[in-house]
Amino acid sequence: MNAYLDTARRVVRTEADGLLALADSLGDSFDRAIGLILAAKGRVIVSGMGKSGHVGRKIAATLASTGTPAQFVHPGEASHGDLGMVTESDVALVLSNSGETPELSDLIAHTRRFNIPLIGVASRAESTLLRQSDVALVLPSVPEACGSGIVPTTSTTMTLALGDAIGIALMEHRKFTPEHFRTFHPGGKLGAKLSRVGDMMHLDIPLVPEDAPMSEALLVISQKGFGVTGVTNAQGHLAGIITDGDLRRHMDGLLGHKASEVMTRNPRSISTDSLAEEALAQMQARKITSLFVVKDDAPVGLLHIHDFLRTGMV
Repeated sequence: MNAYLDTARRVVRTEADGLLALADSLGDSFDRAIGLILAAKGRVIVSGMGKSGHVGRKIAATLASTGTPAQFVHPGEASHGDLGMVTESDVALVLSNSGETPELSDLIAHTRRFNIPLIGVASRAESTLLRQSDVALVLPSVPEACGSGIVPTTSTTMTLALGDAIGIALMEHRKFTPEHFRTFHPGGKLGAKLSRVGDMMHLDIPLVPEDAPMSEALLVISQKGFGVTGVTNAQGHLAGIITDGDLRRHMDGLLGHKASEVMTRNPRSISTDSLAEEALAQMQARKITSLFVVKDDAPVGLLHIHDFLRTGMV
């Protein structure tokens, strides 16, 4: 088993060394590549064959999800009709470790014929791809992690990291915010965390005025099904909240009280513009199951812990 562990550590360290070499090798060509992409009115067309193609798909997905329109085009399909997808308003990002992948020839020729900006990524500066490119991004010459040099390992890791670097550089230039990110990731746990409270809150909420008898408050708690009710003052502001704990503390003669006499004053609340993640953190820290949402101090919605359970956030 130690031999396997030794191999794993050697592979990871070899690839890590490759990433450090890549970071040190980046220069003006990287800035020019970003400039080409920013100047394009269309999309970034990412292409590559084999392992480079798999990496290219991920790079295209990263770009698209962070505000840069991008699409992966398979070089084989490009030669059989899909070249029509690559227009003069686009910029091509073509990946090939050797820079001599024959399946890329038609795509490269298409970019040259129609003056489509071409960013090439390869490990040999003298390769066909990089000689034809408007901007050449040269991967440093480092060993593949397989030892024999025949399995793309370090080279694909460097290409993937270079794609991430391009994506993040573009994202920071565009001042891409969590709100933008949520737009491209509306589903699942991540989408829920980046949602605004106003998008998640319940609008049909339990509320009673301060002078309401507790019989009315109990009825509202039962009807709305959240186990709580908010209490509003004469100005319509949230003055308090009545929870199960409040009911237990005032069990003796409960129905003889008014809502203002039973409620917990100055309850925790949150604004409609806050992130759902912030609301959840507040609820967990306070060990509460409901949180009123306010706008100008008036209650406009309610969040319940079940809302977060449904999205997988807790």
